[in-house]
Amino acid sequence: MATEFTFSIRTTPFDEDYSPAADSRATTNFANLARGDDRRRNLRGVLAMIDGRFNELAAAENPNRDRYHVELEIVSVDLHLTDGASGGTTPGFPLIEILDVTILDRATGERIKGISGNNFSSYVRDYDFSVRLPQHKAVEPGLPGDFGELHGKLFQHFLASDAYRERFALSPVICISVSTSRTYQRLGNRHPVLGVEYGHDADSLTDEYFGKMGLQVRYFMPDGSVAPLAFYHRGDLEGDYSDLALAGTIATMEAFQKIYRPEIYNANEPAGEVYRPTLENADYTVLDIAYDREERAQLGKTQGRFTDEHFITPYREVLDEWAATRPLALAGAEAGSRR
Repeated sequence: MATEFTFSIRTTPFDEDYSPAADSRATTNFANLARGDDRRRNLRGVLAMIDGRFNELAAAENPNRDRYHVELEIVSVDLHLTDGASGGTTPGFPLIEILDVTILDRATGERIKGISGNNFSSYVRDYDFSVRLPQHKAVEPGLPGDFGELHGKLFQHFLASDAYRERFALSPVICISVSTSRTYQRLGNRHPVLGVEYGHDADSLTDEYFGKMGLQVRYFMPDGSVAPLAFYHRGDLEGDYSDLALAGTIATMEAFQKIYRPEIYNANEPAGEVYRPTLENADYTVLDIAYDREERAQLGKTQGRFTDEHFITPYREVLDEWAATRPLALAGAEAGSRR
């Protein structure tokens, strides 16, 4: 019998009392903010930013811009391998972490389900980009032929799992920064919450990597924002999610990006009709929230090596055998039709 891959989920509130668990990925935006002497001030600052931005986006019947409060949970996903012959199961390997959003309507007391995903962090992605890709490029240019395929199959297997389906009704939306290697062109489409849509000149490596996870990408700059965000999703981004749910994702991830990439998302000049984001921009405002980008980059390498040592190398034969039996459902062609 083949090895069975199953998942378990743990959740942790992301609030001003949050402290990263020992096995939490240290490179995640929320973990970085929650360390050091300024941790509580950092957390209060980013949570206030998220609430403030959400109330700007959800302005209807909200005259004081204080009707809603955004609650966040960190969703930690562990992968377990069960041997088909012996029935033995490995301890969970911490595969990915995402964020889940709930919106509290203070006027009615209603708790409104937001979108899962938002932030996305992955040990296997750290391995791919920090270990496997540099090793490959040291020998020959370009990408390994199957680059990102194991990660993509594991992610899609998680979305199809009982663990995901029992907790989340809709597919996730991952919201991150646009690529500094690509040029974006404003399109005619405008959404009441997502804002004005942008197309891109060509797929970035990140686009291709998320494509192997079955996620297509669209770019929108919400009203009040200064740069478009990249939304990786399955299905209909504009039709599958409520306006309030989309506002929760925008408010959350825009706040993180203003802290992590202020040169782009806290720039003093908004993106124009044609936009090429750059971290060399000097005309931006720095927020009073401590964030160590260099530490984050170095920890990505450390955690890539950890994944190689504790997951990829010891289970390589099992992983290769499992992946060979799994189809890779690439993102639909409609992602490219909007360029």
